[in-house]
Amino acid sequence: MALKISQVIGHRGASAYAPENTLESIHSAADMGAEWVEFDVKLTKDGIPILFHDDTLDRTTNTTGLMADTLYEDVQDLDAGSWFGDSFIGTKIPTLEEALDVLLERGLSANIEIKPCPGREKETAEVVMDALTRCWDEPDRILISSFSHVALETAMDMAPDWHRSLLLEEEWPDNWQDIATHLDVSTINLNGNTVTRDDVEDAIDFGKPVLAYTINDPQKARQLQGWGIDGFFTDEPDTLLSNLIRPVNSNGAAPKPDP
Repeated sequence: MALKISQVIGHRGASAYAPENTLESIHSAADMGAEWVEFDVKLTKDGIPILFHDDTLDRTTNTTGLMADTLYEDVQDLDAGSWFGDSFIGTKIPTLEEALDVLLERGLSANIEIKPCPGREKETAEVVMDALTRCWDEPDRILISSFSHVALETAMDMAPDWHRSLLLEEEWPDNWQDIATHLDVSTINLNGNTVTRDDVEDAIDFGKPVLAYTINDPQKARQLQGWGIDGFFTDEPDTLLSNLIRPVNSNGAAPKPDP
């Protein structure tokens, strides 16, 4: 079951143009021509999987507090768009199942990042994978990622045939290859703004596709592409789609990447 990953992946939808991790943002990415999007999933207090990044409500809603302390019925009343712009006042925080419906409607694939609140790593992965295995029939169009090795291991135990990705922060663990091998990952996702060329070469040597987050500058993307990066998470899918993918030469071969 091959992973059909795209070169350009909308980060939290198209989060430069619409509030992150909302249905509006996913639709925006699709409207721009993105075939893949990325979004974060965590749990409400009562265990409902929703699209949300932070542990706190402060940055992207009209209230404060911890998501882990908030019931889903209260999440439904939150405004997740006014912080971004007046045209998005009243935007709601979607559930994972609502997001999956939009993926199906728009023909999108997704990198779903399990983003557990502290102490809820296993529980969050269990709920996410239960929803996915019930609602989604094409595992080759879903990539499960997380910074939590517990969450990834739980996902692997529940659905070993689904694709997983190891997310690497700026400081890579010395044994990251062992972790990636144990988790049987399909990609390595790394911070494209901080990696060196040697880092990228080490990741490529692991033998799996390497994806970089979060890249909005086409020049930076072309540099990383020249180093061998396979795909990019971006807040601006339209920018990379129009600047990164090169036309095919007249002889049918793609141009070589820039050094």
